Amino acid sequence: MAADQEPVYAPDQLKPGNRKRGRKGAIICAVLLLAFFWGNHEGNTENIWLVVFALGLVGAVVVDSILRRNGLRPEDH
Repeated sequence: MAADQEPVYAPDQLKPGNRKRGRKGAIICAVLLLAFFWGNHEGNTENIWLVVFALGLVGAVVVDSILRRNGLRPEDH
């Protein structure tokens, strides 16, 4: 009966990704989002959303690096 309760993974879910490439991609996307800061729009609503998304991407990279440095990794694998 224990086999019924074990999680089921696809083979590509357990394959490790390229962490450095993901971090670089997130930082590049954040910079590109901020490049649209001076776009063709009126008001500050768009500017606020662009900054929030860029800070979210950078924050995710920082939190990931802190967790990995401290040895905290997802326990599903």
